[in-house]
Amino acid sequence: MTALISAEWIKIRSVRSTIWSVVLTVALSVGLAYLVGLSFRANFAHLPPDQQAGFDPLFATFYSLTIGQLPLVVLAVFVVTSEYSTATIRTSLTVVPQRGAFYAAKVLTGALLAAAVAAMTVIATFAAAQAGLGPHGTSLNADGVPVAVAGACLYLTLIYLFATGLATLLRTAIPTLGILLPLLFLGSQGLGNVPKLKTVTQYLPDQAGQVIMHIVGQADDPRFARPYGPWTGIGLMALWTVTALLAGYVAMRRRDT
Repeated sequence: MTALISAEWIKIRSVRSTIWSVVLTVALSVGLAYLVGLSFRANFAHLPPDQQAGFDPLFATFYSLTIGQLPLVVLAVFVVTSEYSTATIRTSLTVVPQRGAFYAAKVLTGALLAAAVAAMTVIATFAAAQAGLGPHGTSLNADGVPVAVAGACLYLTLIYLFATGLATLLRTAIPTLGILLPLLFLGSQGLGNVPKLKTVTQYLPDQAGQVIMHIVGQADDPRFARPYGPWTGIGLMALWTVTALLAGYVAMRRRDT
């Protein structure tokens, strides 16, 4: 398995989009977090007293991840589909005919990469957002912050793995991105809170996972709140991820290359 993981890491490094996707993930998340923080800081005095009292700095802190996650998802898709588009998957499976071990190595390598990128991105995003928020910010040891930070790291790692499973199932980049990008972008930007759609969209992977980051509404807000807690949301997202990975594994086992 160590040799397989090493081989998968070489493949990931050889994909041209890898470095750009990682850089964009960090840059978008950090840059937007700072700008969002500045915006809240500039307009805080104009908010009604009840909104000032209920202001949640973690919303401003991690909202940028809804955009920053997109390059990471694209990376996951390209890492998988590039082997199919170049037909090098045939060589890979000739060298490693045990498809279960091959797939496990690909998933594990991607998980390690995603976790490292997530940790770097989340910490930098948190720092940038607090710099933008100024006196309205929070600290790492404040109530609820460690859980939100850990949840944000888990969210980015799981969304990468969810994209990996779906890409393995579909094999080509365009259909996979055609599903993932509208799902993640439109869902995060408001469709998930439309009352008639919310009954379904609130259980989608991104919507469920964002509860722990305080991106969705507060529990006492009937318009935006979810009927489950932060760790239940991560559990739902993990269930989606496992399902996607299993579907990808079944497709790899049963289909010819």
